[in-house]
Amino acid sequence: MLRVEDLSAGYGAASVLKSVSLEVAQGEVVALLGPNGAGKSTLMNCIIGLLTPSAGTITIDGHVVNREPTYQTIKRGVALVPEGRRVFGPFTVRDNLRMGSLRLRTSGAVSFDERLDYVYGLFPRLKERQGQMAGTLSGGEQQMLAIGRALMSNPRLLLLDEPFLGLAPKVVDEIRAAVEALRAAGLTLLLVEQKLDIALGIASRAYVLIKGRVGLGTTSQELLARDDLSDLYFSLASQSDTMEEA
Repeated sequence: MLRVEDLSAGYGAASVLKSVSLEVAQGEVVALLGPNGAGKSTLMNCIIGLLTPSAGTITIDGHVVNREPTYQTIKRGVALVPEGRRVFGPFTVRDNLRMGSLRLRTSGAVSFDERLDYVYGLFPRLKERQGQMAGTLSGGEQQMLAIGRALMSNPRLLLLDEPFLGLAPKVVDEIRAAVEALRAAGLTLLLVEQKLDIALGIASRAYVLIKGRVGLGTTSQELLARDDLSDLYFSLASQSDTMEEA
């Protein structure tokens, strides 16, 4: 469904991604792992169309989307849950969800009420707080709202950028259960995460970004079996430095 080939991107003169390649098949859950500054969010921004790559291609369902505007990528059924939630604080929970449903007007596949019921079923707390201003929600509730807003577009590919960052363990469990429910429903997911235990418990495969490059791409089982798992990022970074020196 998603193919990224030899992708390079950055901000001004700063190069962030360097010849990154990865694939996500329809119905698959893939984790994108790596330390801070590895380029994970930059890659997500390229996929959704917020950043134009300097080289390489991004293909969704066989269509090259590198230079498409974000709204066109969303029409193709891609939705992003950004790092940091970015909910519209002065608006109610329901209004935030309505903003995420704009694609429904053109897709015609499901109605607003159907998607709203789906999101409320996944996150009952949002239904309880549907009239509350989003800015007054707890951090965990705002994360639920950010995911729910993305799901309102009835996406075929959901990009999750650090959905567990800074959350209490109980909330992590709630959101992980929701993500696992999405996986069981067959939704295609690309999950950015730093915590290996969470990501590898959800995803079937994983790519590890190190210094803007794919340092490793393998199954979650094979990754969990590595002897250096606790120091994975450091180990791969050391290998990368050795290769660059050579």
